[in-house]
Amino acid sequence: MFTMLYLDNAATTYRKPAAVYRAAFKAALSAGNAGRGANKLSFESVRMIVRAQEAAAELFGIRDESNIVFTQNATYALNMAIYGALSKDDHLVVTAMDHNSVLRPAVMHGNYSAADADNKGYVSPASVRRRIKNDTKLVACTHVSNVCGTVQPVGEIARAAHMNGAMFLLDCSQSAGGMEVKPDEIGADMIACPGHKGLMGPMGTGILYIKEPERIKAVFAGGTGSESELLTQPQSMPDKFHCGTMNIPGIAGLCEGIRFIIKEGAENIGAYEKYLSDSFRSRLMNMSGITVYGRGDTGITAFNIDGVPSEETAERLVGIIVRAGYHCAPLAHKALGTYNGGCVRVSFGYYNKPADVKKVADAVYNALKS
Repeated sequence: MFTMLYLDNAATTYRKPAAVYRAAFKAALSAGNAGRGANKLSFESVRMIVRAQEAAAELFGIRDESNIVFTQNATYALNMAIYGALSKDDHLVVTAMDHNSVLRPAVMHGNYSAADADNKGYVSPASVRRRIKNDTKLVACTHVSNVCGTVQPVGEIARAAHMNGAMFLLDCSQSAGGMEVKPDEIGADMIACPGHKGLMGPMGTGILYIKEPERIKAVFAGGTGSESELLTQPQSMPDKFHCGTMNIPGIAGLCEGIRFIIKEGAENIGAYEKYLSDSFRSRLMNMSGITVYGRGDTGITAFNIDGVPSEETAERLVGIIVRAGYHCAPLAHKALGTYNGGCVRVSFGYYNKPADVKKVADAVYNALKS
């Protein structure tokens, strides 16, 4: 019988708390269309959105839960934040460690600069400061590299942005649910993250928090169920950014995922995942013919077998699901020295066990010898 070892939690958490599945299933059977009609089902769906906003506000230490917007994923949230903050000629600063969900909007915008990273995937605040110009209106940075797990000095980067009058956008796709993420303490004007990764929610969910919604224009417009007599988009939150039918089953499931994180403690979850990753990383470091990347800050370990393409290494790890290639972050691979073929990423999750470390380490050793 085939048994699968799942170690691709940086892409999506495969196992979720049981309450997540129950909530999503129940909402799929009984949810109405939020804001569309004065009926019990519609009202209950609105309440589901509000409950999820309240849970997210508690997790992130946000005072006004109405400034939390639910999206299809982090990519939509980041696009909404970037295009909503910038006018045509405004300058944007991004970093070499950012995901394509930031880099591609930057390229489409045109007027941008990318701060460098070192060969461990670390972006120094000085590197960001050198890219900031008089017309810089937004600085965006990932909290944790999705390739190698390096944690960035986002508080200092936020201060650099604010000293020059720019807003700071934090991509916490890899940190939400595994680290303390408090936008007010960090100095983030906006944060974006998916629901399906560290927050343990269903796929097709995401979060965008906007501290000052009046500074961000809506890039989508449509039906909200409110102010329907007007041809203009409502400016009240969250309807300013909630267009069309909401994913109520997904949001209901995400709410339970966030509650699970609050109960267990994001820092406890992240520490356990790092413990597993540290153990795996140390085993790799003792194998000749293996190159390990990054600093070992989180539950992500990136490596290559010398002279073997990353995709081939992943195929040799029979029965173990990892991620190989470029991980949608090409500039990160240039910084790490892995642009010619990418690398193998092993990302541990809260439901992995210490025994999984030995299994994947043994599999890498066998792949090394084959």
